[in-house]
Amino acid sequence: MTRRFALGIFVVCCSVQAGFDSAWRAATESELKTVIPARAPVEKERIETEFRTATGITDGKGQFVAAVLLITAGYSADGKYSHFLLTQVPLKLGSVALRPGEYALGWKRGEDALEVKIYDAQNGHQLGTVEAPRLNRIGRVESFRIFPPAQKSLIQIGRFGFAYSLG
Repeated sequence: MTRRFALGIFVVCCSVQAGFDSAWRAATESELKTVIPARAPVEKERIETEFRTATGITDGKGQFVAAVLLITAGYSADGKYSHFLLTQVPLKLGSVALRPGEYALGWKRGEDALEVKIYDAQNGHQLGTVEAPRLNRIGRVESFRIFPPAQKSLIQIGRFGFAYSLG
């Protein structure tokens, strides 16, 4: 009886999570304009963003996970950060758990992967790293893209990518 109950709970939880994930979709350009700042607050600076690189997902009910390229030339962040990420829901990048908030990402290229560093945008403290291996696929190379979880829970930087999860 206990095994059946545990299995039932597992199936319900998986169904709820699948429903949660499938509600998320790619955000439209007009939706992204409401959440992506023209100047991202990173440490003590407000760094210009390149909106044409903006990417994100939404649940369609006002919750977003979105990111954009930072134009860091001339700022103290030059070479340390490359992207600004904001999340309005708990988010896990690889094994790094993030609370809703604003983050800066930077990366260093290795032989077959990127080492993506995750920082708190407010104070610049490094929160962790995630490895983004080269994606083995043929097709369009994205400068930066967050795929909806129903499609594939992946954040792509160029030819590299890493997994994420919501909630």
